[in-house]
Amino acid sequence: MRIEHAQVSMIGHREDNQDRCAVAANVHSALIMAIDGMGGHAGGALAAETARTSLLASFASQQQPLFDPIGFLHLALGRAHDDVAALGKGIPLEHRPRATCALALVQDGAAYWAHIGDSRIYHVRDGSVRTRTRDHSHVEILLREGLITEAEVQYHPMRNFVECCLGGDATIPEMSISQRQRLEPGDVLMVCSDGLWANLRDSDIAATWRNGGPAFQVALEELALQAVAASSPYSDNVTAAALRWLG
Repeated sequence: MRIEHAQVSMIGHREDNQDRCAVAANVHSALIMAIDGMGGHAGGALAAETARTSLLASFASQQQPLFDPIGFLHLALGRAHDDVAALGKGIPLEHRPRATCALALVQDGAAYWAHIGDSRIYHVRDGSVRTRTRDHSHVEILLREGLITEAEVQYHPMRNFVECCLGGDATIPEMSISQRQRLEPGDVLMVCSDGLWANLRDSDIAATWRNGGPAFQVALEELALQAVAASSPYSDNVTAAALRWLG
């Protein structure tokens, strides 16, 4: 398996960084993740770090390549949720640590991805966004039902209200898991927190990965800086991990 990968996490205009990201790769499989400790909840950074540690441990414990990638994503997210939920034991529900999460797995020339909340996965091919995940959020429901437009999402007063997350209630949250997605050489997968995509268009994100651009790590860092500038002077934490499939 030939890949290149990168990760970045910027504090933006916040006092601390409650996001986390990671890349785990070997000769058979690779896993990228972005986790956003939810603002307004105590222990957001602890929730994100706990989820990151749990997901990496789940990946490391499996024989590679994974026999059941979709099952792995479901079980790994379930374990991460249990670990984050355990942080809130004895704490009132509204103050329990929480996080949103997006992760993508690559092996055998294909990708599988999953997310909870409004952290996203983008699949870019030939300079355009081939697909992206749909958030578990109130405004995404309004958008799907035609009650608001894409242009109205950015300024909607409930744009940051997510329908599900890791942690909080002990019940396993809703999660969206893709089917097998065949990759072509040059395809890019990016997972990111809402601080990256909130004020960027899909075309802005796709343009980062056009051929002839800067080195992969530099390109991701430049995209993160663009996201911070687009949200200035109130930028959230901006976090992403990306992987390019080379064949």
